[in-house]
Amino acid sequence: MGRAYQNRKESMAKTSDMKAKVYSRYGREIYVCAKAGGLDPSANLALRSLIDRAKKDQVPGHVIDKAIDKAKGGGGEDFAPARYEGYGPGGCMAIIECLTDNPNRTFGDVRVAFTKTKCKIGTQGTVAHMFDHAAIFRFAHDDEDAVLEALMDADVDVTDIENEDGMLTVFTPNTEFAKARQALAAAIEGIDFDVEEIQFIPHAYTTVEGDDLELFEKFLGMLNDLDDVQNVYHNVENV
Repeated sequence: MGRAYQNRKESMAKTSDMKAKVYSRYGREIYVCAKAGGLDPSANLALRSLIDRAKKDQVPGHVIDKAIDKAKGGGGEDFAPARYEGYGPGGCMAIIECLTDNPNRTFGDVRVAFTKTKCKIGTQGTVAHMFDHAAIFRFAHDDEDAVLEALMDADVDVTDIENEDGMLTVFTPNTEFAKARQALAAAIEGIDFDVEEIQFIPHAYTTVEGDDLELFEKFLGMLNDLDDVQNVYHNVENV
């Protein structure tokens, strides 16, 4: 499972080169999370995790505060999640996660990105079965056995633990995110998560080259230009 968080971060760095877009995406996600689960980060663990991640990505405090204040008002946009899947150049696979207040518009925009780059959009489940939907936690620690024991005592289903240069990476099913985070925070005083998020991790990676690589980079660029797109997951190793 390794490299998953690195693959996503690298692809996001290349497809989200404008800070304004990054801020907008975090703002939208924080708004939806706060509206759905409550405004208090100490009670809404998903919101706390999201705010921590936003701060690490250097999202300004006023962007975070504005999103929470907006959710406090109770009105505003009614965003809903949407997910699209399909095949790209060279037979690669992609999953696109969106937050939208107009599903018809979002589907049309995402479909254009597929068709204009010779990609093929599919129905839900087309490629998702070739990915693991996993929660990932990465943090500095040197005792893999102690971490595994703490998670097992908390009845967390641990898929894998990797230890590399004093950094542990824990993988659990996406449904175990909150429980795993609580168990880790309780077991390791002052834990500082380098990564704490839910991702789609491909079972296997592929390489695209030549014209296919050019088309795939154009595909990622077009998706980045769409305000509704939050995350793009793929199995291309060399992007």
